Amino acid sequence: MANDYYSVLGVDKGADDATIKKAYRKLAMKYHPDRNPDDKAAEEKFKEVGEAYEVLSNPDKRAAYDRLGHEAFKNGGMGGAGGAGGFGGFTDPMDIFAQFFGGMGGMGGFGGFGGGGRRQADPRQPGSDLRFDLEITLEEAARGCTKTIEIDRLVPCESCSATGSKDGKDGFKPCPTCHGTGVVTRQSGFFVQQSTCPSCHGAGHTVSNPCPKCHGEGRVQKDVRVTLNIPAGVDTGTKMRSAGNGDAGLHGGETGDLYVFLEVKPHDVFVRHGVDLHITMPVGMLDAIRGGKVTVPTLDGPTKITLPAGTSGGTTFRVRGQGMPSLRGQGRGDLLVGVMVETPTGLNSKQLKALENFCALLNEDNQPEVRDFARHAAKYLKPKKD
Repeated sequence: MANDYYSVLGVDKGADDATIKKAYRKLAMKYHPDRNPDDKAAEEKFKEVGEAYEVLSNPDKRAAYDRLGHEAFKNGGMGGAGGAGGFGGFTDPMDIFAQFFGGMGGMGGFGGFGGGGRRQADPRQPGSDLRFDLEITLEEAARGCTKTIEIDRLVPCESCSATGSKDGKDGFKPCPTCHGTGVVTRQSGFFVQQSTCPSCHGAGHTVSNPCPKCHGEGRVQKDVRVTLNIPAGVDTGTKMRSAGNGDAGLHGGETGDLYVFLEVKPHDVFVRHGVDLHITMPVGMLDAIRGGKVTVPTLDGPTKITLPAGTSGGTTFRVRGQGMPSLRGQGRGDLLVGVMVETPTGLNSKQLKALENFCALLNEDNQPEVRDFARHAAKYLKPKKD
């Protein structure tokens, strides 16, 4: 390039960095190819502006240029400039533009140039991950189980070997709408809006001879059965990943995964808290007074616990190892049995009289909680004086 770099940017030789940046910003926006389609003169001017900014924005390159002019960058940086970093070639002006304006989005994200020149999208796009919500019983969660589910997903098209082309061979050509970038850009002043290309749906390419079965996508919708091995100890909210059972990718791209979210159905008897199970078990008044062995349910079958004589309602007994297994293989939780002493209802006159006679025989030692409560609450139980 024969033109003086300072003249190209329209700045003085002693211009500071801020002035050079401001001049470059203005000219780069003015001559950018997306603003001047099919304008070769503007394209050359854009390259010229980028080359000038690359040199003048770099202290070492600028110093070499001030000493030797364009000779500093000939023959791989000969002429005394080689020690300044090897200035033999220049960066793609699209890369300079993307670095200066911070990539796509905001100012300067034209046509998908952000982050490194005009990139064409890969036609082989990965497939989406899928989600499936699965409900299981508490017993299945405790023991582990195998479930077969049916999902509607995209699978590789067998007719075209997932290429999308009728003859089974790659027949891609850049999308004429987005020029292979997969995005289209609209600009108003300094504001840039990008969206997925409506013609190729972001693939950046179209298929010249599309497969009639998959319409050129290389994948078709299908109901698929998937077998899941659910480990013991899972709980509501547990997420399982089934690799490769998501949607197939576009044109043979990588297949996504299936994520299964588990929900354990409420149980009629047991309530789960972490690895522990809780039950509330009613016992008769006489059994609570007399004490003895009672049978309690567990997920593994019935077992017995011993009630001490005089067991009060609300007392909790722990049965070791009869809870849920740990998902991490750290043993099992416990079963917590809360006793509820049942008060007889619907007594006839004879039964009620017998109960009254029994209560008449009781004293404070037989009812220590009643006695202690009455003593502590005595002053609050007296009628208030007017």
